[in-house]
Formats: sequence, structure tokens, C-alpha cells
Amino acid sequence: MTTEYIIRLFIAALLGGVIGLDREYRAKDAGFRTHFLVALGSAMFMLVSQFGFPDVVGTNGYRLDPSRVASQVVSGIGFIGAGTIIFQKHVLKGLTTAAGIWCTAAIGLACGSGLYVLAAVATLLALICLEAFNFFLRRFGARTVSLQLTAASKENVLHVIEVLERAGLKLSSYHMERVETATGHSYAVQMDIRVRRDRYITRLLELMRDFDGVSIDNLE
Repeated sequence: MTTEYIIRLFIAALLGGVIGLDREYRAKDAGFRTHFLVALGSAMFMLVSQFGFPDVVGTNGYRLDPSRVASQVVSGIGFIGAGTIIFQKHVLKGLTTAAGIWCTAAIGLACGSGLYVLAAVATLLALICLEAFNFFLRRFGARTVSLQLTAASKENVLHVIEVLERAGLKLSSYHMERVETATGHSYAVQMDIRVRRDRYITRLLELMRDFDGVSIDNLE
């Protein structure tokens, strides 16, 4: 039986590592090692829950429920997932990474239970979601872009906002601050803009190119 347990751990780590390699390729915070360890740990918890108490089960009326450990893994993995979610500049980031870790934990639990085919199918579907759907989202989806610029006057800022809205780009939020300089003053502006994924950088640069008195400091 020990060999069977080891095989389950190896398969869990392998499948988790496959998802982790994809995340590593995409330069995400949770990469190969994180997904490898999450799948391995989940499988180990399941094995211990199922087979770790042979000297207790059946004695003095003791009965164990393996699903209890699985349920705790599901809730406990949320702490790791929460660490990958960041709310920055009015934009929520890391939700997909957190969901991927949660899914990897489920794959590890399935391997720990010996459900190899189910775990392999779940891994394949996860990769399809992360990679294949990414192609369609880039063409048809939308994202929030953070734009930082410096303008010579408030009129320049209002003109930028007017042109962006006329071009169909939705302005989610913006913050303007007056900055004193050696020659007078200028305005530092932070904008969050909702744009199409496929050509958002090109589109914004085309619009910003012809503005007088405005310079782009950062675009991400």
C-alpha cells in the first residue's frame, strides 16, 4: 500500500506542477513551486485522513470521517489564495491566481483519493481555461489600464478626458494633484481606464500622441 500512496503523491505533485509551470510562464506571483506544494500537501492531507489512523479506527467504537480533512483543506487554502489578491489603484488583481491555487488543491485531494482520471481531466480543463480562453479574452474581453500623466493645466486634463470618452474608453476613476515646479506648476493625474484588451496600448498611445501640454509618465 505504501507504493500506492507514493504514486498518489507523485501524480498530485506532477499535475500541480503542470499548472504551476503555466503560471510561471505568465510571470504570476504564485508559480511552479506554489502549485506543486499545494497539490502535494492536499494529497498528503487526504492520505493521512483516509489511512493515517489504522490503530484507532474500529477500536472502542471510533469512526473517522475522511471528508472532514478535505473540507478543512478547502477552507484553509483560502488563506494562501487571499495572499495573492491585491487591491491596488482601484483595481482588483490576483483573483485568477487565487482560483488556480484553489483548483490545484482540489486536484491534489482527488489524487490523494486515487481519482487519477478525474484529477487529470480537471488539470486539462484548468489549462484550457488559463491558456485557450486567454486568446479569446485578449480579442473580445476588457481590462483596466492605469495611466499616469503630467499636464500643464486643468484645461489639458479636461481635454484628455473628453477625447478618451469620445473614443469609447470608459474612465473608471481619476485623481489630479497640483505639483509645484521651478517654473510654475503642473498637474499630476492618475487615471484608471476600461479598454479592450486587444489594442489597448496602441489605442491609448495613438490618442495621447497629439495632445499639447501633456506627457505620459506611466502606462500599465
